[in-house]
Amino acid sequence: MPSRRNFLNKAALVAGSSLLPTLKAFSMDDLLKIGNLGQNKSATALASDEDYWWQIQQAYTVSPQIINLNNGGVSPSPMVVQNAVERYNKLANEAPSYYMWRILDQGREPLRENLAKYGGVSPEEIAINQNATEALDTVIMGLPLQKGDEIIMNRYDYPNMLHAWRQRELREGLKINYVELDLPAEDNDLVVKKYVDLMTPRTKVVHITHIINWNGQILPAKRIAEEAHKRGIEVLVDGAHSFAHLDYKITDLDCDYFGTSLHKWLSAPIGSGMFWVKKEKISKIFPLIPNDKPNSDNIRKFENLGTRPFMIEQAIGQALNFQLAIGNARKEARLRFLKDYWAKEAKKLPKVKMNTSLKAEFSGALAHFGIEGLEAGKIESELFGKFKIHTSPIKWEKLDGVRVTPHVYTTLGDLDRLLEGVQYLTKL
Repeated sequence: MPSRRNFLNKAALVAGSSLLPTLKAFSMDDLLKIGNLGQNKSATALASDEDYWWQIQQAYTVSPQIINLNNGGVSPSPMVVQNAVERYNKLANEAPSYYMWRILDQGREPLRENLAKYGGVSPEEIAINQNATEALDTVIMGLPLQKGDEIIMNRYDYPNMLHAWRQRELREGLKINYVELDLPAEDNDLVVKKYVDLMTPRTKVVHITHIINWNGQILPAKRIAEEAHKRGIEVLVDGAHSFAHLDYKITDLDCDYFGTSLHKWLSAPIGSGMFWVKKEKISKIFPLIPNDKPNSDNIRKFENLGTRPFMIEQAIGQALNFQLAIGNARKEARLRFLKDYWAKEAKKLPKVKMNTSLKAEFSGALAHFGIEGLEAGKIESELFGKFKIHTSPIKWEKLDGVRVTPHVYTTLGDLDRLLEGVQYLTKL
C-alpha cells in the first residue's frame, strides 16, 4: 500500500487542479485518515474490514429511505465532490464570463495532467468531456472510413455505440459484423476466437466493451486488441464501467482509442467524462464539434464545446483525490467482495438464475440475475415497491432480470435486505 508521504504527494498533485486556494474542497487530514487506515493489510484482507469501509461510507450522502443498487447507471459523489461543485458554481455566478473563462478554465491543464497520470498516459492524449458516449462517438463519427469498410462489435455493446455505428452503416455503406456472445462467458480463448474469426482484410475497427454494462462481463480486451493489431486493425475500447473500477492503466489494454464516464466508478460529478487517443492517431480523427483545425494533432481540438459547466469539470479533481485515498486495488477488491456477498447466496436460492460469472477474471461489481417465471420489470418493481431497493431492470438479447451494482458506500445490511427481497420473489 502507498506510504503516507507518497499519498501526500499524489494528493497534492491532484489538488493542484484547483488554482483557487480559497476553494480547497476538503481537509487533507480526512484523506490521510482514509489513506493510512489498514495500511498493513492487503487489499484482499481489507475488502471485508467493515471498520475501514465504514469511514468511506460516511463520505457519501445517500438516501436513508432508498437502497441504491444501480450505481452502474450513475454513482453519487461523495460530499467533498458535491461541495466543490457548489463552491465553484457560486464563484462562477459572481461574474460568469470572468470566473469561468479566466479562472476556472485555467484549471483544465492541471486536471488533464492528473487524469493522465492516473490513467498511465500522456497529458497530450487526454481530453475532458461529458461522458463515454461523447468520447466514443467522437471516434465513431470522426474516423475516416469508406463504403465497404467493416466494423466488429457484439450485440451486448452499449446501445448508444450500436446506434452510432449503425448510423454510419446506413449513411455511408459500412458493414458491421457482430460477434455472437453467450453470457456469462467463462472461456476467454473462445471469446477471442469469435472476434478473430470475423476479422477480414476489410476490417478497419474492432469495438470492445471492456465491461459489458448489462451483466458485468469482463471481456479480454487486451487479447482481442493484440489480435486486431496483428492484422492492422484499430481498436476502440468502451471503458465506461472499468475505469476506476478495475485496477489497470489505459495502456494495459493495447487499444488506440478509449472513452469513459467519470460519474460512474470514479464518483465524479454527474456529466463528466474522459477521452484518450493515442498521440499518433489524433490528427486523423475529426472532432465531433468542429473547430478551425480539424486535422490538428492537438488533443484539445476535442474540447471545443463552447460554454460548459466548468464547476463540474473542476470538481473532477476532488473525485480523483478521493479515489487515490482509497487506492485502486483496495477498491476493486471491495467491489468484488460486495458482489460475491449477495450473489453467491442468491445463486443458491430456487428459481434464481445468475447471469454473471462469479469468477474474479470475468466480473467485478456488476451482476445480473433473473427469477424463473418473472420478467425484469416485475422483479424491479417488487424490489422497489416492497423493499425500497433501486435496481436496473434489463431485458436485452438473452438477458431478462435485474442488474445489481453496489458501490463503496454500500453496506452489508443493504445487501442483506436485497437477499431478503430475492428470497421473497422466489416465492411469488
